[in-house]
Amino acid sequence: MLPAKYAPVLFGLILSGLMSLLVSGISTYRAVGFVQGFAGLWTSAWLTAWVVAFPVVLVVAPLARRAVAWLVGSRP
Repeated sequence: MLPAKYAPVLFGLILSGLMSLLVSGISTYRAVGFVQGFAGLWTSAWLTAWVVAFPVVLVVAPLARRAVAWLVGSRP
């Protein structure tokens, strides 16, 4: 088990991984269709996207939490 202090980073890692997997898969399919070598293209696109998405999620998540708190009228 990991210490609880790593929960936000682990959440960001899992969230960015799953979202970039989904989005890159859809984008790859739309760009080339289901061709031979699709899995390799998708994997390459996913890893590139994840490298960008993970740090972005870590930076944007606190801002999104504050925006949601403001929109629902509560304090973070």
